[in-house]
Amino acid sequence: MKTITLKSNIQLCKPEELSEEEQTLIKKAIEATKTSYAKYSNFKVGAAVLLSDGNIVTGSNQENASFSMTMCAERNTIFAANAMYPDKGVVTLCIAAKNVNNVLLNKPISPCGACRQVILEEEERYKHPVKLLLYGTEGVYVINTIRDILPLAFIDDDMK
Repeated sequence: MKTITLKSNIQLCKPEELSEEEQTLIKKAIEATKTSYAKYSNFKVGAAVLLSDGNIVTGSNQENASFSMTMCAERNTIFAANAMYPDKGVVTLCIAAKNVNNVLLNKPISPCGACRQVILEEEERYKHPVKLLLYGTEGVYVINTIRDILPLAFIDDDMK
């Protein structure tokens, strides 16, 4: 038997250490938490994406009494960006969340498995990595590609 070691590259920084463009994305993701419809969980997530042409698109989680119909902020935002700007890929995705007390989380949250797969597909579709900014009031995780948190990725080539 052989052991395979997988490594992730994640930076932790303060928002002020990021570029102005990245700080703007954080502000937009935080603002997007206000549009969340989180009637059941009271967990509000906002996302903002920077597209290759400089446009910013935002979105939030939208819940439903039929929980399987609920949609995460990350997927809502990416799908909206792809629908509005189909020839412009996502360069950076920022995520922020508020807890049941409507307070921003101290520690960053990361995308769920379904969202990770959608982000991976975004990278494959546009042939470039998507930088992730995962916001928490105590710091921001900076991840240069979804593959750093989805190391055993399932892509089109796996089906051939």
